[in-house]
Amino acid sequence: MDSSNDDALDIIITNVVATFRVRCHLNLRTIALEGNNVIYKPDCGKVLMKLRKPKITASIWSSGKIICTGATSEDDAKLGARRLARVLQKLGFRVRFSAFKVVNVLAVCSMPFSIALIDFTMNNRPIASYEPELHPAATYRIKHIKATVQVFSTGSITVTGPNVQTVATAVEQVYPLLFECRKPLRK
Repeated sequence: MDSSNDDALDIIITNVVATFRVRCHLNLRTIALEGNNVIYKPDCGKVLMKLRKPKITASIWSSGKIICTGATSEDDAKLGARRLARVLQKLGFRVRFSAFKVVNVLAVCSMPFSIALIDFTMNNRPIASYEPELHPAATYRIKHIKATVQVFSTGSITVTGPNVQTVATAVEQVYPLLFECRKPLRK
């Protein structure tokens, strides 16, 4: 990244959102009555089911569509989705695991320096925006890889993208822009 500083940045994945289908109709009332770690939300028409390992929360609709959130890697998301399908199978549904897709990855990263947000926004005006009255971070959108980076003045950044590779690419792409807008050290 920078020739004078060879330290690698740690990108910590905090949430992976994935969807899949079970290709059968699910009776939510049966899942709510017979399943474990379940919250039935009849007003929303869904059931929330939690797994402990991997730690995920799943929103289950009667159509068979399931959204899993809370995993910390793409592999954990897939493992949790498959475990969830197995739980539903044990409840008596004819489940067929299909159409698994990671739809969103949220990661955080800390820069080794503070950032002048106003300078950063001015230098990258069309794709960076900063509204301090609304949110303390500057938002930098990278359209071609569909990633959004939120930059805080402390040097902490939050990256949202469709997969882990996109998140890593977004951090690599935004680092030089942040480096040129770093705040000078106080003496």
